Amino acid sequence: MKIVSWNVNGIRACINKGAFQEMIMTHAPDVIGIQEIKLHDPSVVDDIVGSGGYHTVWHPAEKKGYSGVGLGLKQKPDEVFIGMGNDHFDVEGRVVSARYGSVLIHTVYFPNGQQSPERLAYKLAFYESFFSYCREWEANGVHSIVMGDFNTAHHPIDLARPDENETVSGFLPVEREWLTRIESDGYVDTFRHTHPGSPHHYTWWTYRAGARQRNVGWRIDYVWVARELLSQVSSAFILSDVIGSDHCPVGIEWDA
Repeated sequence: MKIVSWNVNGIRACINKGAFQEMIMTHAPDVIGIQEIKLHDPSVVDDIVGSGGYHTVWHPAEKKGYSGVGLGLKQKPDEVFIGMGNDHFDVEGRVVSARYGSVLIHTVYFPNGQQSPERLAYKLAFYESFFSYCREWEANGVHSIVMGDFNTAHHPIDLARPDENETVSGFLPVEREWLTRIESDGYVDTFRHTHPGSPHHYTWWTYRAGARQRNVGWRIDYVWVARELLSQVSSAFILSDVIGSDHCPVGIEWDA
């Protein structure tokens, strides 16, 4: 099973460019997690996504033109879950999950903390709430695959200019410590696990100053899996040649 995650930074624009359709046709994911759809009524793109044979589940934000996530699923899941059951976070449309037996696949758009100290605190509280949600499932024998835009680069190798960004949200020690804590809780960054020490792999580039052409980027999009599922991950990849957003897709091959 090929699982792909992509922050499309506006799914309508991505579809209008033909980029979304091309990615689906070229890479043929069995599951696609989509972040930052920026549509209050995502049903308007169901014909495009559904034409690929996908069941779709959407969680738009209450605020129009903001945030929002979705899942496209070739195989109908046993259950789907919209949000975490936490209104404080669910109004922003950041989590959709699908359960296949004892595995729960999440697409997540973690908050950006750059706007203010209050938004940074919101981001950290979201990390706490989401992974508490995962732990509740783990306690019932259901293991998680977590894909999405985490909005944090974990290690210096995960961004082109770490020294210049030590005081920037997305690479603050308190944010990076959260990813270390997730590791300690038994989750694995699949790309770094399969490409240890391999530099210059990024998933987001600012639109300014030709950053993507020069590969001056950040790796902030991930697929993390519960350690119990790691043996079923046969590969992890970054599709850096896929354009259509300031992010590129990432994914894994999972032997379900």
